[in-house]
Amino acid sequence: MAEPKKLHIAMFPWLAFGHIIPFLELGKLIARKGHHISFISTPRNIDRLPKIPPHLAPLITLVKLPLPHVENLPENAEATMDVPYHIIPYLKKAHDGLQEPLSNFLESSAPDWIIHDFAPYWLPPIATKLRISMAFFSIFNASSFCFFGPTKPSITEVQEPRSEPEHFTVSPKWVPFPSKIVFRLFEAKKIFENYEENASGVSDWFRLATVMSGTQAFAVKTCMEVENEWVNILGELHNVPVIPVGLLPPSAQERVENEDSSWDTIVEWLNKQEKQSVVYIALGSEIQPSQEDFNELALGLEQSGLSFFWALRKRSVAGDSVELPEGFEERTKDRGIVWTGWAPQLKILAHESVGGFLTHCGWSSVTEAFQFGRALVMLPFLGDQGLIARFLEEKQVGIEVPRNEQDGSFTRDSVAETLRLVMKDEKGKIYRDKAKEMNIIFGDLDIQYQCIDKFVEFLENKS
Repeated sequence: MAEPKKLHIAMFPWLAFGHIIPFLELGKLIARKGHHISFISTPRNIDRLPKIPPHLAPLITLVKLPLPHVENLPENAEATMDVPYHIIPYLKKAHDGLQEPLSNFLESSAPDWIIHDFAPYWLPPIATKLRISMAFFSIFNASSFCFFGPTKPSITEVQEPRSEPEHFTVSPKWVPFPSKIVFRLFEAKKIFENYEENASGVSDWFRLATVMSGTQAFAVKTCMEVENEWVNILGELHNVPVIPVGLLPPSAQERVENEDSSWDTIVEWLNKQEKQSVVYIALGSEIQPSQEDFNELALGLEQSGLSFFWALRKRSVAGDSVELPEGFEERTKDRGIVWTGWAPQLKILAHESVGGFLTHCGWSSVTEAFQFGRALVMLPFLGDQGLIARFLEEKQVGIEVPRNEQDGSFTRDSVAETLRLVMKDEKGKIYRDKAKEMNIIFGDLDIQYQCIDKFVEFLENKS
């Protein structure tokens, strides 16, 4: 039997590290099968990537396309983590300026496939002209993506225009079973903005719907063992082959500069703590809570009396910083660490002294936590994080910090109570037990490799 031909696959993620890193993980797993990857982003983003493992380096070419200058976008801002939330539409406008250089690159390098994100709505005509197949890769999980419904209304009669935020607070008609995966009103108001034109000239929904109209495959960051029924609905909604590519856990062995000295200090402290007594807190690189939310979170943590390790990476965004409550570090220094440098999240979550994880519910962070069976205290802020929190509450692997439905505010008391419930209380044992069970799926690399095998087989057969 003839060997399948080696493919050349271009990958083009949106300019956010929550997208770039899963795209890179997927690229590395495809490269392991002997296919060549051209990984495309802007110079500064490429320079911030973790090092490619030596055995894969010959198969992965990092392609730098300079980001065009756009008014209102600060110098050197090339990813969402570099700008405050309200400036992101200008980043989208700059990203649209990559149309011509990307088109030139694709024409000269002639890949078989381009694996793309939601943002380049101008890609389908380019790919059609150059006869390059398109595969959309969703970094969202299947249940979140299902909630948003079909991008082509003609596919299904169930599409109803969602003309006000309240329409996002109920389970959609196309979900055929009872589900609590909905937005709270304060989240729905924010999500509603995605359907409105922004400073980039188009809405996020328009970007997604247009790019989906040209794609031949839909890869999604999940596996059937976790979201079987949701993956099936996704296929019906989009009328395109849907292929789960697994949970893409990041490779723990990859090193980041200065990691050793950081880890030496961190592990020395963790080693002194009792088993499963420490709550790890990290809200990802994109989240910037208001000063009020930040205060309540810190004071709730203090009030809980628990040992904690808080990875508080300061954002480099001007006018976008918050301060810890006065005296907080002094008062909690005997039982907690506020770490402002880079923290090796995977290694921390793997440490036996860590018992729970207070998280913003980014899907990548969640998959990391379940590799080690850590129960969750959930505090979602943006995008699909609220939907992921409800999905995980249905699975009883954690619980959300209660919030005001209207404005999303929460109190130190509710933070302290939720932390204690998940970490220590007898009533919270169910969350700890169920989270440990998740390790069976999330920690299983065989499932991951089977997903990739099927996806690569699909790419080979269709190219």
